[in-house]
Amino acid sequence: MAIGVTDRAIAEIKKAAGQRTPVPKGLRVGIRGGGCTGFSYLFEWSDNEPRGEDKVLSFEDGSVRVFVDPKSLIYLDGSTLEYQTTMMGRGFKFINPNAKGTCGCGESVQF
Repeated sequence: MAIGVTDRAIAEIKKAAGQRTPVPKGLRVGIRGGGCTGFSYLFEWSDNEPRGEDKVLSFEDGSVRVFVDPKSLIYLDGSTLEYQTTMMGRGFKFINPNAKGTCGCGESVQF
C-alpha cells in the first residue's frame, strides 16, 4: 500500500512546516467521516512522533514526513498528494483513484 507525493507538495510541506514554531514532526493526512458525501480528507500538523501503527512517508532525507493511519491508508492507497494553485485558491489535494465521487465544493469524497 502506498501514497505518492509530488515534488511540489513536498516543497510546500517543507516551506509551511518551516514557518511553524515548533517545527512539526510531520504532516498527518487521512480520511474522516463527515462532509456532504460521507467522508472528508484530513490534513493536520503533528507535533508528536508518528503512532506505532502509522505508515510514515519520508522525503528529502527525512526532513519532510507524512503520517497516515492504517484505516485511512485503505482509502488512500494508490493516491497522489499534490499541491495545486488555481483561480479558486491553492492547497493540497488528493488525486484518488478509489473515490467514487466528490461534492461540488471539493471538500468531501465518496467511496
